[in-house]
Amino acid sequence: MSSSNEAGVVLVDGRPLQGPSALRGIGTYVRGLLGGLLEEGFGDRLAVLLDAGLPAPDLPGRPRVELVRRRYHGRLAPYEDAAALGADLARLRPVLYHATTLSLPGSSPCPLAVTLHDLIPWVFGGWRMAGERMRFWLAPRLLRRADAVLAVSHATAQDAVRLAGVDEARIEVIPEAAGPAFRPRQGAADRVRERFRVEAPYLIYVGALDARKDPAGLLRAWRSARAAGVPVSLVLAGSAGAQAPAAMDGARQLGHVSDDQLADLLSAAACLVFPSRYEGFGLPLLEAMACGCPVVAYRNSSLPEVAGDAATLVADGDAEALGREVASLVQDDRRRRRAAKAGLAQAARFSWRGTARATIAAYSRLLR
Repeated sequence: MSSSNEAGVVLVDGRPLQGPSALRGIGTYVRGLLGGLLEEGFGDRLAVLLDAGLPAPDLPGRPRVELVRRRYHGRLAPYEDAAALGADLARLRPVLYHATTLSLPGSSPCPLAVTLHDLIPWVFGGWRMAGERMRFWLAPRLLRRADAVLAVSHATAQDAVRLAGVDEARIEVIPEAAGPAFRPRQGAADRVRERFRVEAPYLIYVGALDARKDPAGLLRAWRSARAAGVPVSLVLAGSAGAQAPAAMDGARQLGHVSDDQLADLLSAAACLVFPSRYEGFGLPLLEAMACGCPVVAYRNSSLPEVAGDAATLVADGDAEALGREVASLVQDDRRRRRAAKAGLAQAARFSWRGTARATIAAYSRLLR
C-alpha cells in the first residue's frame, strides 16, 4: 500500500461467521481469507467487522475487531446495511472496506471491494429463488458502484457483467482454496467405519440438496452406477437445506460434519459425485481433490476452471452418463490412482495464502 495509507486499516466484513453462513462456503471463504491475510503479514493493517449483538466467532490470529449493531439478521439485513453501513464506515474510518457478501452500503466514504461468490438468485429464475432475489434486490445496483469486484471464478465474473452490468474493468478473479484439513488421511477408512458406520466402497456427495444441486439426478447417477455392476453406497455430507427433497431413498445422510471428519470421508470415498447445475466456484471439488478423492461432475459454470484436467466432467444434466463414469472409475483401480494423483496436483495450485496475496494486491491498486 502507498505510504499515505499505512496508518489506516482495511476493514473486512466478518459477520458471515456469526450466522448460518459460518457453516457454508461463504464462512469457509472468510476464515480462509483472514488466515491467509495474517500469514502474509497483513495483520497490522487488518480489522474485522462484527455485529455487537451476536456471539463473537473464533477468528484466526486475534485480529483487531470493529463493531456495529444491527436490528435485522435475516432477509431485511441487506436493506439495513444499505441504509446504515455508510455511516458506520464514516465513524470507523477504514481506508478501505471489503464486503464479503452482497450486503452492501448504499454509499461508502472509502473505497469499496466486494467479493462476489455467485449470482445464483438471478442465474436461476423462478419461485424457488424469489426470496433470495427479494433479499438482495439492491445488490446488482450497489455492486455496479463498487470500486473492485473480486469474483471467485471467471464464470462468476462473466455473470457479473451479464446479469449485474458490472464494468469488466473493475472485476478481478481471485479463486478460493481448500483449507489445511483437506489432505489424504491415513487410516481414514477405519475412522469413517467407527464414527459413521459407513463401509467402503461408497460414493460421496458434499453440500446442500438445493434444486440447483439436482438431488434427483444424484439418485439417478447412483442407480446408473449400481446398474453397471458397482455395489457402492451413497453418503451425503452437509446440511441438506430448505429445498432438500423429503427423502433421498437409500442414501446415508450425515448432516453437517467438521472439516476433519469431511477430510476423512473424502479420503476413504471411491469418488465424489457432484451433479450441481451451477456453482460460483465449486469448493467441494477442490476439497475432494486435495484429499486424493477422484471427482465426477457435470460440465458447467465454474467447474471446469476448478477441476482442470483432473476430474471427469460429463455433459450438463446427463445423470446416466455421470453414473456410467462413476462406475468406470470405481472399477478401474489404475484410472482411480491416476485421477487421485492429478487431483492432488490440481488442488495444490490453489492456496489461501495465494488468495490473500492477490487480494492484498487488489487493495493496493485501489489505494494508490
